[in-house]
Amino acid sequence: MSGAHAEVTAEASLPRATALLRYAALWLIGVSLRVTLLAVPPVIPLIHQDLRLSETAIGALTSLPVLLLAFAAVPGSLLVARTGLRRTVLLGLVIVAVFGAARGTAASAAVLFGSTLLMGVGIAVLQPVIPALVKAWFPSRVGIATALYANGLLIGEILGASLTLPLVGRSWGRGLAVWSVVVLGAAVTAYFLVAPVGTGEAGTGRWWPSWGERRTWQIGIILGSSSGLYFAANAFVPDFLHAGGADRAIGPCLTVLNAAQLLALLPVIWVPDKVVGRRRPLVVAGGLAFVAVLAIVVSPATFVFPAVAVIGVTSAFVLTLSLALPPLLAEPDDVPRLSAGIFTIAYLGAVAIPIMGGALWDLTGLRETAFAPCAVGSLLVAVLASRAELDPGPGPGG
Repeated sequence: MSGAHAEVTAEASLPRATALLRYAALWLIGVSLRVTLLAVPPVIPLIHQDLRLSETAIGALTSLPVLLLAFAAVPGSLLVARTGLRRTVLLGLVIVAVFGAARGTAASAAVLFGSTLLMGVGIAVLQPVIPALVKAWFPSRVGIATALYANGLLIGEILGASLTLPLVGRSWGRGLAVWSVVVLGAAVTAYFLVAPVGTGEAGTGRWWPSWGERRTWQIGIILGSSSGLYFAANAFVPDFLHAGGADRAIGPCLTVLNAAQLLALLPVIWVPDKVVGRRRPLVVAGGLAFVAVLAIVVSPATFVFPAVAVIGVTSAFVLTLSLALPPLLAEPDDVPRLSAGIFTIAYLGAVAIPIMGGALWDLTGLRETAFAPCAVGSLLVAVLASRAELDPGPGPGG
């Protein structure tokens, strides 16, 4: 019996309760990886006032974890290869919980930044681990498992951004620390559920990404371009609308942009065989995103709401499909290193696109130019997806 056949057979014999607990664990880990990050923006004014941080320091506080998602992904792959899947998951979650809470006790900027740095390392280390966990737990249901994990990421963003202040009032320390309870819950769940299966307690020792492998770059650029569009939309739509005298539309637009992401998961859950591991859905998503960017630039008064909805849906759709590819394309022990290579490229691109857009706006004084890198990135998604080296086998997502 082949290894893949044995994995699928073992999955088919899983008790229903165990499968549901594993799905819940993936969702809770997804929430944990985002809720601690998105708890920061609502309390920025309070942090600014108490610690007297400059605007540059505030910008660094919010962007530092995103940069770490790129630079610490490969060390995460190394950690899996050296210590195993279970220990890496637990270590990453404990680091996020401890230093996420430590941010709330910071009495100085140095402690706040140090805690944020270490929390970001924990999140970054976990990024390449989750696809391996999906491969180990659900080898024949990669699409559904990945969609639930992605739903956790999105729900974590919404919870952190919307509930932090209502939960803790005007205490930014409690606002940052309270979400560590959720992360500890994920760690406890993982402790009991993550066993030495699939990738085992000791890997093959392969951890360095295959930088010469074409699909690593294809998937990384696809994911980075789409994520960069999402980050840029959140960054530039408010000032873009303000410059056009449409201040009242800013709040509703951001709500539509972020809430629309949840709709992207429906096709992945309902018809995984039709979308997961397929080129055409990615091509269509890139094309729709390009049209949405053009609509914002050409006629924001008419199209801004449907356009940002399309951007929200397509970015979350591409994210989910991209997260599902490493478990589909790689052997169990190679999933973390393929994921690490993809995430390194993707998050560098996701940071670069908003920076380039902002630089163009500053250079030209034209608000429309901020979306030029977004348009190019959307086209890259469509073009690269049409040529991507994906698994041609039938029904990879079920």
